[in-house]
Amino acid sequence: MKQRLTGLLPPATLLAVILFWAYAPKSVIDYPWTLTIVATAISAWLLLLEWLFERHADWRMNWREFFTDTFYVVLSSTVISRATDFFADAPLKAAKAQAGLATPWLEHLPFLAQVGLIFFLFEFGQYWMHRAMHNWTPLWLTHAPHHHITQLNALKGYVGNPLELFLISLGVIALLDFSPVAILCAASVGNVVAGFAHANVRADPPWFYSYFFTTIRHHSLHHSVGYEETRCNYANSMILIDRVLGTYREGEGILVGQDERRRLSIKEQFLFPFVPVVDAIKARRERRDAVHG
Repeated sequence: MKQRLTGLLPPATLLAVILFWAYAPKSVIDYPWTLTIVATAISAWLLLLEWLFERHADWRMNWREFFTDTFYVVLSSTVISRATDFFADAPLKAAKAQAGLATPWLEHLPFLAQVGLIFFLFEFGQYWMHRAMHNWTPLWLTHAPHHHITQLNALKGYVGNPLELFLISLGVIALLDFSPVAILCAASVGNVVAGFAHANVRADPPWFYSYFFTTIRHHSLHHSVGYEETRCNYANSMILIDRVLGTYREGEGILVGQDERRRLSIKEQFLFPFVPVVDAIKARRERRDAVHG
């Protein structure tokens, strides 16, 4: 009975977030910090659940992990968010205006239909970007630091090289005229699902949730040790896409990480994509010195 009840935590949290955005007063919706407050509340809730219903002792949060994860949460919500707006969303909006593109009918769809469509469009783009990162070396080098984490926790979805964090944040929603509150709700839905997909919580949701949404079982398998083991379950939040496109794999991972499972420092995560270039330059310099030595 206890296991069944904990399995209902992800869908219950998801429902609570949707109801909040659907029925919150306009003054609350319009408050500029509401999305940040909701995201913080979701993260705090997941961290509490990790403490109450721990899945694996080896994944237990410690202060070093907490401060590293928090650094990346702040980085994502400030630098990465602004970079995405400046280099992607703003140019898309400008091109949309210049081309006279308009889809006002989208804003008049039922609220849940808008949220679902936004969620799907963003997840579909993320799926293909994520899949490309696992199948093309230059992109893998940006994404590999995320796979060098040696435990899964509620905030680990934010951890990664800044280039990857920027690339994975790209989408086409700026080209479409959805209701602003539906966009905020879809973002919170993504926070809930992706948060539970990384969280060290002993919650295995029922089929009506896990068939459509990514769970910790799906995503821990994606984080299994060994590069080839990671090439499945690419959907960050909507595992249905993997099921339809043939990249779904059943199972669960317990040992997570890459190579020798060595945890990378923040500096190493930042520099990781450039290591092959630096090594190549050093090797060329050593060969030149040997020739002229």
